[in-house]
Amino acid sequence: MSVYSILSQVQLPRVSDERSVSLFESLLETGDAGKRSLILIWPQFGDFDTLEYAWWVARDRAKLEAANIQVRAVGIGTFSAAQKFCTYTGFPPEHLHIDPTAALHDKLNLYPGLTAKLPGFTPQQNGYLNLLLMCAGIGSPGTLQEVFRGYKGDKSAPQLIGDDEVVKAAPLPPLTGNTFKAAGGKGFQRPFELATLRLRNMAEVLSNWKTYVPDAAYLTQRGATFLFEGEALVYEWRDRNILGFAENMSDPITTLINTASTAST
Repeated sequence: MSVYSILSQVQLPRVSDERSVSLFESLLETGDAGKRSLILIWPQFGDFDTLEYAWWVARDRAKLEAANIQVRAVGIGTFSAAQKFCTYTGFPPEHLHIDPTAALHDKLNLYPGLTAKLPGFTPQQNGYLNLLLMCAGIGSPGTLQEVFRGYKGDKSAPQLIGDDEVVKAAPLPPLTGNTFKAAGGKGFQRPFELATLRLRNMAEVLSNWKTYVPDAAYLTQRGATFLFEGEALVYEWRDRNILGFAENMSDPITTLINTASTAST
């Protein structure tokens, strides 16, 4: 079965009204059907990748709208987790669905992450163990390199924090974009800039862990990105590691927009 068929048939609860509809039915109801559709299949709502991807979508929403790309997303978890996620990230609840048991991920044959099972361990305990191993790069190629990129900076990536923007990432004191400007310049991702945003996400999740991660058995499940032109799948990216939610982690949304433009010519 094609990806389009799966996404058209599987019905999942929508966060805004708790009604189960397919992702493409959701687009139809809001008058967005027929436009370019960016379907984001996310891990758990408290996953680093999910929070960071949502940040990029919010940052580049105007670019997505200019490219006639409508976004719908699915995350693993509960309504409480999804609502907390929307409050924190600003992601529209009418564009977000929940998949409590990663059933859609399974239908799409997405990477479940490490699935080692130790005798005597519960599924949740094995989830924590496998997550720790993946964070160390085991079964998660490229994760450590991406972590280091967040600390050392990236001149091929855009500036992430505005000069006058204040970022609160406990236990650090509030920082402004000018702090990073003094450390590395401006107009690109400065050293420690991305790491600070990731620390902010970590503080948010850890302080609300039970809400964001209601079932640790799904901690390692990875997601995917699908871009459609009508019913035609013009681009896909299937995650193979933690912090690997995009082909171009330096500028994920620009890469998608360029792909959409190329596909339509």
